[in-house]
Amino acid sequence: MVLSDQQQRGDTHFSTPEAIGQSEAFLEFQELISKVAPIERPILILGERGTGKELAASKIHFLSKRWQKPLVTLNCSALTSTLIGSELFGYEKGAFTGAASRQAGRFEKASEGTLFLDEIGTIPMEVQEKILRVVEYGSFERVGSSESIHVDVRIVAATNVDLFLMVQYGEFKQDLLDRLSFEVIYVPPLRKRKGDILILANHFAARMAFELGREEIPRISFQALKALEDYPWPGNIRELKNVIERAVYKSSTDIIKEISFDPFNNPYGDALENKTVRKEKKRDESHLDSLIPDESNVGESSDIIDHILEKPFRQAIAELEFHLVSKALKECQFNQRKAAKRLGLSYDQFRGIKKKYGNRV
Repeated sequence: MVLSDQQQRGDTHFSTPEAIGQSEAFLEFQELISKVAPIERPILILGERGTGKELAASKIHFLSKRWQKPLVTLNCSALTSTLIGSELFGYEKGAFTGAASRQAGRFEKASEGTLFLDEIGTIPMEVQEKILRVVEYGSFERVGSSESIHVDVRIVAATNVDLFLMVQYGEFKQDLLDRLSFEVIYVPPLRKRKGDILILANHFAARMAFELGREEIPRISFQALKALEDYPWPGNIRELKNVIERAVYKSSTDIIKEISFDPFNNPYGDALENKTVRKEKKRDESHLDSLIPDESNVGESSDIIDHILEKPFRQAIAELEFHLVSKALKECQFNQRKAAKRLGLSYDQFRGIKKKYGNRV
């Protein structure tokens, strides 16, 4: 029995990255999953976006002794700090405005099974404290109730951020990290699975051709394969899927020759970028003082600038943007609102930029 976020909302169409491969990194990872799955302990899955952390959690559940019990998942980043507590622990009727009836939380729904907490690094500290109590004592209270509820739940958590660094900055509880990390497994990024790229690409191409009603299975040309293997894949398997499906539907033959990695490549020039530049010029530029390196960082910053200036225009702009966002986040102890203010951006603008770089920042 698998209860994903989509299923619990009533959605019927959802997908996860494919567990397909034969590379050494992929096989070693699958072997580690098989070893740890039967052990009744919390597991922490770390990996970049798009690598298949949810699929790994699902395999851990179905190879465990709990495989006939519920697998309940929760994407913690999809909920606000005020909602995540009620989603996890449930609530009583009248606990807050709109609470018309008692509602069981994800911990109750996962009783005797597995609870997969995706993007656990986004959980607020006060909720982390309650999760710690469940891990230690197996009990909690619904929102609006003082009655303890006891559950037997195995927690599998995942994230693409450095939790150890978050602990150092006071953003994540050390005790909770200790409890969750009986075993920490790292999902290999696609760039470390070169031997799997063609296998995955052929798989996605065949599925897309079937969806389009084409009889012939697409073939990938040598030039296209070389481009796929040379690309760093920051979005990993999810990005590969998009790239291949886009190539199949655009191809007028059964041989894929052209690969487009950037769907945002503007065929009409830099009009959108120029508009952004004009808006940026209207901003108060006083915040630029905070970006000037202090004397202790001059050498390091100069090296970064020299490195960026050697790049083509678009790549240089992207790397400078990445550097400024990373620097602001670190200086603001990963508080995104403070980092946005430091850069002179709105919170939404900052989140939009950060989203482009995923777990790199």
